[in-house]
Amino acid sequence: MAFKDGDFLEIEYTAWNESDNSVLATTDEKVAKDSDVYNKDIKYGPALVVLGSNAVVKGLERELKNMDVNQKKSFTLEPQDAFGERIPDLVKVMPLSQFKSQNISPYPGMRLNVDNVSVTVVSVGSGRVVVDANHPDAGKKIKYEVKVVRKIDAEDEKAKALARTYDVEPTKVEVKQNEIELFYSDAVKKNADYFVNRASLVASILAYMKNLQKVYIKEEYARHEEAEHQHEHKDKEEKSEEEK
Repeated sequence: MAFKDGDFLEIEYTAWNESDNSVLATTDEKVAKDSDVYNKDIKYGPALVVLGSNAVVKGLERELKNMDVNQKKSFTLEPQDAFGERIPDLVKVMPLSQFKSQNISPYPGMRLNVDNVSVTVVSVGSGRVVVDANHPDAGKKIKYEVKVVRKIDAEDEKAKALARTYDVEPTKVEVKQNEIELFYSDAVKKNADYFVNRASLVASILAYMKNLQKVYIKEEYARHEEAEHQHEHKDKEEKSEEEK
């Protein structure tokens, strides 16, 4: 089976720096812990890839298109097919005062956004900061071990997979012809991250799910008696303090 642009795949993978065999990224929690690259903020498990969306490096996408579901494959990508060759001109020196004026204390390895460009701090000293706008893995040969777990065909499952990527999975998804409704129950915490991620999800659905023309969001909010009692108790305490 050959996959094509627009296909939704869930994959498991581990990527290594070919020169020293250090793990750069993985979907396997055990591998992450064993390799000392575990991040508690990452949800490990199969990752969604929408082919043709530039979500992964071109060499990995090329290999995925020629794989089958449940197939495992190992390969090594040259820099130009991975994160690109290193470009010396992307390394520059900046005055430390420019960072201090923004209450930033740079240190080697720190990732920053400078003029809307992601950079890595290389060194700090003598009132100067050397930053590198190359991708951290630019210039490296990357070794991959990949498995295609499944191809997602159903529209509701595609929406759920996208939602998991943005950590805003709906309670229920309903697809009717060329429209989709996402329902979020009161159990879903609706904080600032929720609204930002939900907006990104809607944009992705319209960008990658070409059969859909409209996205509807339905949200549930319920009165919580315990929270009401706490609020009333707080009001009484504040009133009591004012009367003292």
